[in-house]
Amino acid sequence: MNVQEVLIAKVKEAVNSIFNVELPSVEFQPTRKDFEGDITAVIFPMLRFVKGNPELIGKQIGEFLQENVKEVTSYNVVKGFLNIVISDAFYLDFFSVVSSKVDFGFVKTSNAGAVMVEYSSPNTNKPLHLGHIRNNLLGYSVAEILKASGKKVYKTQIINDRGIHICKSMLAWQKFGNGETPENTDLKGDKLVGNYYVAFDKAYKAEIAQLVARGKEQKEAEKEAPLLLEAQEMLRKWEAGDEEVVALWKTMNGWVYKGFEETYKNLGVDFDKLYYESDTYLLGKDVVADGLKKGVFYKKEDGSVWIDLTDEGLDEKIVLRSDGTAVYMTQDIGTAIQRVKDYPDVNGMVYTVGNEQDYHFKVLFLILKKLGFSWAEQLHHLSYGMVDLPSGKMKSREGTVVDADDLMVDMTQTAKEISEELGKLDEYSNEEKHELYKMIGLGALKYFILKVDPKKRILFDPKESVDFQGNTGPFIQYTYARIQSILRKAESTNVVTSSGVEKSLSLHPKEKELLKQIQLFPETIQLAAENYSPALIANYTYDLVKEFNSFYQQVSILGETDEDKKILRVQLSRKVGEVIQSAFKLLGINVPERM
Repeated sequence: MNVQEVLIAKVKEAVNSIFNVELPSVEFQPTRKDFEGDITAVIFPMLRFVKGNPELIGKQIGEFLQENVKEVTSYNVVKGFLNIVISDAFYLDFFSVVSSKVDFGFVKTSNAGAVMVEYSSPNTNKPLHLGHIRNNLLGYSVAEILKASGKKVYKTQIINDRGIHICKSMLAWQKFGNGETPENTDLKGDKLVGNYYVAFDKAYKAEIAQLVARGKEQKEAEKEAPLLLEAQEMLRKWEAGDEEVVALWKTMNGWVYKGFEETYKNLGVDFDKLYYESDTYLLGKDVVADGLKKGVFYKKEDGSVWIDLTDEGLDEKIVLRSDGTAVYMTQDIGTAIQRVKDYPDVNGMVYTVGNEQDYHFKVLFLILKKLGFSWAEQLHHLSYGMVDLPSGKMKSREGTVVDADDLMVDMTQTAKEISEELGKLDEYSNEEKHELYKMIGLGALKYFILKVDPKKRILFDPKESVDFQGNTGPFIQYTYARIQSILRKAESTNVVTSSGVEKSLSLHPKEKELLKQIQLFPETIQLAAENYSPALIANYTYDLVKEFNSFYQQVSILGETDEDKKILRVQLSRKVGEVIQSAFKLLGINVPERM
């Protein structure tokens, strides 16, 4: 139990004892650096329930705490803030309990149902790009954080492997490909297919220009361009099961999947179950028919089926076209239901999808609730902002996207250039250096993206992300490596650290600050899980590292002459290293033993 949990109950007890009032909650904050204290109770919110002078109320509560709570050694009141000093013994007791816990902060998985987290979900007509990287990193990290908070988690994606955009790549390959394959071009399959998506767009625009030159209106030309009509015909053939078209579709998608696998492996993300739109696009039609009977949906004169959500502040939404074909919403309804059939212990889902789909998910979740599914109460759209580059917005059709694979290679190169400038790796072999550059580069990329609240748009600057100072992945990795160096030196000088912590020690203020920060890790994991926010883990880790570096600069560790203090400081360093490693694991980032 951390100190705040102890004090919440005791402050309520104090207010009840002194003022005969039941306090519903107590607000705490860290004590400001310029005042004495470890934690501060804010008196102002209590004034709704306890009438009087806030300073006097604070003093009366402080007096009660000092007399009745062994952890409280003293207090002071500044205006409406009760600053409470906690005993060194409390923090040493806490540390003696957690110092040997390898999984400190992680909660054992409960049997109270599972959560399915969907992320990535790319189209099979192009390689993964920078936007997909944010999606993958967010989804993977949220899944790991939910696991650490005690939830059972299934990671999934739905691959968009059908539709007109897929046919565009196929048709362009048929027309301009000359039998190119990943093998005979030495290109990753997703890149090869993506090139033909760009080639289609180029040829399509040329046809439009020709039609306009002959006197057609722009919109008319866009609809009548022969290449588009051929792509539409190909889609019709695919839906009718045409053998030749389906065979080409399987071949080209196979190339893409192989390419995706390589990217996922390099990025360090994985999945428990894959769904394919070609299998799910017909799902949901039966559900709509059933919902029509129950009055959830209604039919218009042209035969199309709709739902009216105007009472909930939304609009009317089509769920089935007049010709009986499904729309995306129909498919998403069916897929959600299918997932619960596949995994009956799922009682909640998280969809990692960009914020341009906010409205879609509001509608989807509301429809599923109206259809009467209990798990529909536990659906969350992990909405995130776009990733921009200093050069501007990316466009797939024009081939101006930042390719995910290229970006990872570039990040490794950037890490190499900056590390060489700093001269940090002189004694490493070339192979060791390359592995470390990859770890630093990928860590920099992941941390830069995950430290930002998911809802915010990001301007990604590769150079800035690989800075060895400030709130960056490499800065935190470097601190971890520094701690491992201290531990190696401690071992080589035979510092005994297995004998436990001497609990009668008086703590240096920097030791106490570090222990307070370590103590926040379990609740940070729970908060990050509740808010679906890896940013809370990332920024907690940065605060911990800043606190450790301050401790390292002001307190002698291996040079300490008092053996008990030296043992405590080495153990404290080890624990900080373990927490950094655990926190970074939740972000999908590795840490180096040397740097």
